[in-house]
Amino acid sequence: MNTMLRKSVLGIAGLAFTGGVFAGPIAAHADTGPVTAKPAAVAVQADKPDSSKLIPHGVQGAQSHIDLNDEQIANAKAIIAATKKAGLPERAAVISIATSLQESKLENLGHLGDRNDHDSLGLFQQRPSSGWGTPEQITDPEYATLAFEKGLKQVDGWRDMPLTEAAQTVQVSAYPDAYAQWEQQAADIVAQHWNS
Repeated sequence: MNTMLRKSVLGIAGLAFTGGVFAGPIAAHADTGPVTAKPAAVAVQADKPDSSKLIPHGVQGAQSHIDLNDEQIANAKAIIAATKKAGLPERAAVISIATSLQESKLENLGHLGDRNDHDSLGLFQQRPSSGWGTPEQITDPEYATLAFEKGLKQVDGWRDMPLTEAAQTVQVSAYPDAYAQWEQQAADIVAQHWNS
């Protein structure tokens, strides 16, 4: 009986010692004070899309930039969400956002009367009379993005084209080179919000 009691006591002591070894370093680190934010910042940076995926050809020409309000940011996030839903890469979101920046400054525009280009509506200034959808559909950011990106996917080699060529092939704008000026801001928006 004495031997069995001794083995039990030694077993419990061994467990306590082992638990102390494993818990000790953790407990010791708990008292070191607050953790700095630097490791978290590095982790966030690692989550950002690679700029070579966002702007594979570099930007073309002078770049424009506008400050975005909450509604415009929400529309950009809606474009990113729709791009992901379509199973397309970050580059498609850059092209889509740059196109919307040119067409509407990321504002979901209704009919603008005499200032309107025919019956153009929404983020991409799509026209119901050209078959893009109903006014209700093309003023829905998800629908409008998926419609634009459906057209983009039909462009042979869009992934390897300069942004303005890919956008122009879908949009058929009177100002085909205007999309290029928004590439850097569009890439910055995608980098900031793709993984948020």
